[in-house]
Amino acid sequence: MRMPARVLAGMGLAVLAAMPALAQDDGPKIDTGDTAWMLTSTALVLMMTIPGLALFYAGMVRKKNVLATMMQSFAITALVTVVWSVIGYTLAFGEGNAYVGDLSKLFLSGVAENWDKPFTLGSGDAAVAFTIPETVFLTFQMTFAIITPALITGAFADRMKFSALVVFNILWTILIYSPVAHWVWHPNGWIFGLGALDFAGGTVVHINAGVAGLICAITLGKRLGYGHDNMSPFNLALAVIGASLLWVGWFGFNAGSAGAAGGRAGMAMLVTQIAAGAATLSWLFAEWATKGKPSVLGAISGAVAGLVAITPASGFVLPVPALIIGLVAGLAGFWGATALKHMCGYDDSLDAFGVHGVCGIVGSLLTGVFAYGALSATTAAPEGVSGSFDQFIIQLEATAAVFAYSAIGTFILLKITDVIVGLRVAEDEEREGLDVTQHGERLA
Repeated sequence: MRMPARVLAGMGLAVLAAMPALAQDDGPKIDTGDTAWMLTSTALVLMMTIPGLALFYAGMVRKKNVLATMMQSFAITALVTVVWSVIGYTLAFGEGNAYVGDLSKLFLSGVAENWDKPFTLGSGDAAVAFTIPETVFLTFQMTFAIITPALITGAFADRMKFSALVVFNILWTILIYSPVAHWVWHPNGWIFGLGALDFAGGTVVHINAGVAGLICAITLGKRLGYGHDNMSPFNLALAVIGASLLWVGWFGFNAGSAGAAGGRAGMAMLVTQIAAGAATLSWLFAEWATKGKPSVLGAISGAVAGLVAITPASGFVLPVPALIIGLVAGLAGFWGATALKHMCGYDDSLDAFGVHGVCGIVGSLLTGVFAYGALSATTAAPEGVSGSFDQFIIQLEATAAVFAYSAIGTFILLKITDVIVGLRVAEDEEREGLDVTQHGERLA
């Protein structure tokens, strides 16, 4: 007798129907091919933050803040690694209830003892048997927990104290990221139970980070000289290299979220590439039509917009819908980074909300429109979910819930951080630059 694999609709939780059936008598086995792919994907996603995001953001700030901006991504990588290992992982993937995991995996309890065995997430009918060891699963998830708060730093570039960055990110990872990851990707999570589809992080990563970035930008206020000083990027070549690393790393982000090396991973890789290309072109042509010239900054921003929008849909849609998602994302990202920001008057320095927030919302909603049958199979819907008005409403509910929780929670945590260490550097420190005032170093 053979037991069929179950499939979950979440980043890193998908156990593909294409995976080998598991012998009931012998129990689940580690699959070396799946494990090799997940090890590779984990490294690719880590590369997205360091060096990818670090270079992408550093190339877009002024020279006096280049080192400080790169330091933010690097420090967050180290900081979240420790926080995730101590408490973040258990809050996200401990059994718990519908809203947060329990403390059964505090300090990664139980992981070391089962280092050479596959593991099961959830219990009862929702239980999922993996063909990779838990060490790989939790490290893959760790890289997502790392890049999400790192994305937020683009919204408050040039003005947050480093001590505030440390305090805020510890609190935000524990109290915002981990619960939202549990809602969406754990079988016990309430958004998972709702039937919302988020393959690789449209809600958990991009909407969550984008909205948090918006609240940070508003709470900290505008940069000194915003609107009249020259704030041109220091070195767009660095930003292009960073964007290129993000593009390549995104295959680990999306195709790796299949949880195995199979057909769904292949489709996720294909649609990721298509959406990124389409969004790059739509942003460029929108910029060309409105400003007279297609810019390098526009090209790399468009690519990221497409990658963001396809993220929640990547394991659930076919190539033509991916093309449509990319085209819409390029236009939406261009609007979010230009018209929306200027209309509302906030200073989202590097367009964390304009790209990640806006395009994350676009991707999450369009997933409900274009989800394709068997590709979107879940434990709740073994035959898969096809795009429909009902699924669109479910996606809308999940999107609104994460938007509201991230906005309110981020604002509260910023106020707590302000009381503890203060949020913003002094005006004279901001004028001199964060490289010198926060780290005592200067770019040659």
